[in-house]
Amino acid sequence: MKSKFWRQGEPYVWGTGLSLSLIILLMFVMLYAVIGKGVAAFWPADLVECRLGSGLKVIGEITGTETIHGSEQKRFQFKIGNRDLYGLDFRWIDERDMGPITYPLEVYVLERQEYGDFYGYLKFLDQRLLKVSPAKKSGNILADAIEAVSPLRKNVSELNDRIVELNYEVERTGILLKKMEHSGLGESERAQELKLEVEYLKDNFTDIVETLNEKQAELSSYKAVFTDAGGREKEISINDIVRFYQPNKMTALEKLLYYGQRLRELFFDEPRESNTEGGLFPAIFGTIMLIFLMSIFSFPLGVVGGIYLREYARDGFFVRTVRIAVNNLAGIPSIVYGIFGLGFFVYGIGSQIDLFFFPERLPIPTFGTGGIFWASLTLGLLTVPVVIVATEEALGAIPPGIREGSQALAATKFQTLTMLLLPMASPGILTGFILAMARAAGEVAPLMITGVVKLAPALPLDSHFPFLHLDRKFMHLGFHIYDIGFQSPNVEAAKPMVYVTTLLLILIVVLMTSLAIYLRNKMRARYSVVDV
Repeated sequence: MKSKFWRQGEPYVWGTGLSLSLIILLMFVMLYAVIGKGVAAFWPADLVECRLGSGLKVIGEITGTETIHGSEQKRFQFKIGNRDLYGLDFRWIDERDMGPITYPLEVYVLERQEYGDFYGYLKFLDQRLLKVSPAKKSGNILADAIEAVSPLRKNVSELNDRIVELNYEVERTGILLKKMEHSGLGESERAQELKLEVEYLKDNFTDIVETLNEKQAELSSYKAVFTDAGGREKEISINDIVRFYQPNKMTALEKLLYYGQRLRELFFDEPRESNTEGGLFPAIFGTIMLIFLMSIFSFPLGVVGGIYLREYARDGFFVRTVRIAVNNLAGIPSIVYGIFGLGFFVYGIGSQIDLFFFPERLPIPTFGTGGIFWASLTLGLLTVPVVIVATEEALGAIPPGIREGSQALAATKFQTLTMLLLPMASPGILTGFILAMARAAGEVAPLMITGVVKLAPALPLDSHFPFLHLDRKFMHLGFHIYDIGFQSPNVEAAKPMVYVTTLLLILIVVLMTSLAIYLRNKMRARYSVVDV
């Protein structure tokens, strides 16, 4: 009985099953942590007010709890906000120091442009605000005040947009002028016109900046006075308030609407406060565009390379060496690819492109510095071995009789390849492509030295000719996680955004791989008849 147990391989079956179970368990633990923390990050939790044993009062959101070592008592982590008053956002309070807990209805949460959230009570409001728009009454005095300055805020926003446009026009005209000067036409009539245009744009720019400063000063003059739990006053400009709410007063529907607003901001707005607040639109856009460009570079190259190795190359020492090299390339650390991309693509090819096509801009580099184009090529180089191996294996799995039958019917090798072999191998090739895409989406190390930045001033795709700007730097969700999770001076406050960004990155990878899997299954269903 015992010998049969070992002879039939039962221990190995149990071992493989346990290994798979462990992998699935770890995946679920990771997903549970990321989804649980990420989904709850924007939910407006109730605020508690508590009097401590020292007589002080604190207002905050309970974000964690743990048992005190060597004791049965607990301690609670409070998010107390008001960083500009206390110098920190979070505080641990022992259970024995806590008095009764209350949930005051009138307490406000202010999301600010700087210093994070403020928790406290409204004490005084600039009366000019209520005189500006007395007709609009929402039932909340602070909401009415913010509504009263909304036209001024809109005006400031329009002026900022106009400054961005003027800045672009000055840069574009300056480049045209430099090009003419480089061509020896610096004194031509057209060059003089461009100089006048640049001067006009700069004067216009200066005027708008002065107007903007005046409007911002007017906007900042509207202030409100709040108090914290201990009665300490804090004067806050209405312009600094991004959003406010009273969580203890909100119904479930109101909290759901607030949650929807935060999701909209996450997907479509710019980040703020060192990327720890606001939206992630530039990072989402940069990540998807990077994967898309990487796919354009790596997929055709990998498939063609795999076809040559399997279908055309004669087996020998050289081909075997190439196969070994390709397999080993897939295992090289990604930072090595990043260094190669920096040296070969950026400093090598990019510098030559600048020298031949953009000499008038030197010494300021155009392609001779990091950008999304070089980052995509580097990731393409990193993932192309995966596609080559997958293509070769998929073609090798097709029974030889298919090739022989096709050629017996007078089909050429090229016709056999394009009309039979590639369609039949497409599910396997797409599987390799899925793996390559997933790896590219999660790579950060090579991007850090080939083009990714903490905050990109413009997207690689916009409405300005030539619309696609491959030389521009970009933001990436993976780098965003690293930046706010490990480089932020206030890591604890950045934790919710870390979980949200991680969840978003996982969702993007899942969506893109799901699309590829759908196409693979369609291919498999379509060409399975041919296989039979």
